Amino acid sequence: MHVTNDIRYIGVDDHQIDLFEGLYPVPDGISYNSYVILDEKIAVMDAVDTHFGAAWLDSLRAVLDGRTPDYLIVHHMEPDHSASIALFMDAYPEAVIVASAKAFPMMKAFFGNEYAERRMIVKEGDVLSLGRHRLSFIAAPMVHWPEVIMTYDQLDQVLFSADGFGKFGALDTEDEWACEARRYYFGIVGKYGAQVQSVLKKTSALELRAICPLHGPVLKEEQLTEALRLYDLWSSYQPESKGVLIAHASVYGNTRAAAEELARLLEEKGEKVVLQDLNRCDIAEAVEDAFRYDRVVLAAATYNADVFPPMRQFITWLTERGYRNRTIGLIENGSWAPMAAKVMNGLLQSCKDITLLEPVVTVRSALNDESRQALAALAEALL
Repeated sequence: MHVTNDIRYIGVDDHQIDLFEGLYPVPDGISYNSYVILDEKIAVMDAVDTHFGAAWLDSLRAVLDGRTPDYLIVHHMEPDHSASIALFMDAYPEAVIVASAKAFPMMKAFFGNEYAERRMIVKEGDVLSLGRHRLSFIAAPMVHWPEVIMTYDQLDQVLFSADGFGKFGALDTEDEWACEARRYYFGIVGKYGAQVQSVLKKTSALELRAICPLHGPVLKEEQLTEALRLYDLWSSYQPESKGVLIAHASVYGNTRAAAEELARLLEEKGEKVVLQDLNRCDIAEAVEDAFRYDRVVLAAATYNADVFPPMRQFITWLTERGYRNRTIGLIENGSWAPMAAKVMNGLLQSCKDITLLEPVVTVRSALNDESRQALAALAEALL
């Protein structure tokens, strides 16, 4: 695939994988992206997962057409991108690795070799000339590892963005970019909003014709405005859409019934509502929805004088990712000593700019007239 006349795509699609990073379901697979810039000197942009190293080298040889690469530019050392580095360096003994200073100790840890005689350490503002193409480097620490760099090709106005602007899904699947990019962002990168904002400021002055991420499709000019707008929203923790996520964790179904009753009340008023069953759903989907919408209701049973574990896990995922700037309602259930709301409230205390609504709805075993009235009052507060 031609990204531009001189930039070729040589990545691979992985449909064998079921869990990305051992955690995120990827029913449509994932892509591991690698690119080649052909000029007087040749730069290969990143490697691929170890299971696809041989196929990747075959694609590289086909693009090189008898030439040899001069540089391997490593933007990110996570194994889905770096595991084939040693394979490449053995295949091309004259090639030089270009990476940040923090990347080379990681190579030593992964491969037992930090390529002291075959490396070029680059930092913010450094420029590497390939001939017509001049590559300038952008430091992007903690987006989402400390060694990450990005590269801007000044000639073709292309940003190689590491894991930034990536998405789940192989390239041979067709879906809307934002949906799986959103789940990817809040799962993988979401904790580091301040660092993403820093990179966005650095790149705001660049003329961009394309963004080449390490996962997902190349973003072309007509997509860039919306992708950049969403990344600015996501990384500043602002709601993307008006709506209510109702996330519930029920033992016998009575807490779920309360969540569904609240959803009905809100939908009758024309409100956008999304229900997520935390016992069964992909938790990353629920996290995505919590960050997407401006309001969330947490409905959980009391369990062992605590909160039902799926809800505790969900709130932990939110707080670890810097959840903030949202309005939250609470529903608890308990047959003799309801404790879930108190525990959920405590777990949320680390969140910034959170508004907790009244009333807190308490269901004692099952819905009755009193708890239904409290649900109606909570619906009004949410509206």
